[in-house]
Amino acid sequence: MSDTQGQAPVPGDGTRAVRAGLPEPVKYEPTLPGPVFAAHYHLPGEPTGAYTYGRDENPTWTHLERAIGSLEAPGEADIETLVFASGMAAISSVLFSQLRTGDAVVLPSDGYQVFPLVREQLEAYGIEVRTAPTGGDAQLGVLDGARLLWIETPSNPGLDVCDIRRLVEEAHARGALVAVDNTLATPLGQRPLELGADFSVASGTKQLTGHGDVLLGYVTGRDPEAMAAVRRWRKIVGAIPGPMEAWLAHRSLATLQLRVERQNATALAVAEALRDWPEDLAVRYPGLPKDPSHAVAARQMRRFGCVVSFTLPSRTRAERFLEALRLVDDATSFGGVRSTAERRGRWGGDDVPEGFIRMSVGAEDPEDLVTDVLRALEESAR
Repeated sequence: MSDTQGQAPVPGDGTRAVRAGLPEPVKYEPTLPGPVFAAHYHLPGEPTGAYTYGRDENPTWTHLERAIGSLEAPGEADIETLVFASGMAAISSVLFSQLRTGDAVVLPSDGYQVFPLVREQLEAYGIEVRTAPTGGDAQLGVLDGARLLWIETPSNPGLDVCDIRRLVEEAHARGALVAVDNTLATPLGQRPLELGADFSVASGTKQLTGHGDVLLGYVTGRDPEAMAAVRRWRKIVGAIPGPMEAWLAHRSLATLQLRVERQNATALAVAEALRDWPEDLAVRYPGLPKDPSHAVAARQMRRFGCVVSFTLPSRTRAERFLEALRLVDDATSFGGVRSTAERRGRWGGDDVPEGFIRMSVGAEDPEDLVTDVLRALEESAR
């Protein structure tokens, strides 16, 4: 926390994470109220007020939405956050609330592996879908005439990075909205709204909540009209989180800064160990100084994430490596306190080699994790 020349103190990331979204203290009440389980509320007379029906609003969502908003855009009062049942629910809410038949949208060709399904649905509604890779700001090449630019940076699973501010400026000059998938970075890694984006969208299932026990998504934005359309979409499709999930997510935010610091530092240690391995593993991690994404990432990211990717020579070698690990679970998703890794090619939706490994670094002791990874590499090579 800093205080300069009489200005109000500016809370640090840890302080914000611990106190984000808490209600004003009430004597004898808990600091974080428990989940509110309610399908309906007492509503005599005209149906006005904050809470009218359980599909529209819930006090537990409200606390969480305020918390996430304070992390995505600290100190800003003119932003709104809406929480959803999953990351894909949040993504869908932006795409289908902002696009109409005849519009064009630009998606990353190297983004989340569900995007091919999203493309099919968008095209079925008469929306033109264009794609280009994340690296090198290649999406600019297909942007003309688009209604919406969707950015995923760092990309999942390849970990390429694009220049958010540059793409936003170009998109806005051409009349396009910009949404940034901030899942991998988290609000403590980068703040897309500060870089000019219209929407910051993320899966709260990942590092934001960090324990692998909650499915959640959210959208944060500034424009009231655009966010009203997102809210309307949530109401129409009913893609709402349960109150218990929302409460668990809010509780988990208190340790976000602690988890992020530990996991990101260990991810760098793992990446360095993999980089120095005798074989060329094509290691990718934006925090490595010689990574192709590092220069751009260093300009717009404050932390580089907990995901490391690398490629083993074959599918067989990759599977032997995963079997040899003792401290790393073979599982999908990322961002949890327990390290996971998987051969991404098994899903079939990512354009990656058969031996490509996406590793999510957890909160284990760095020395233990590095030792386990190097031992598994050695055993799998025999």
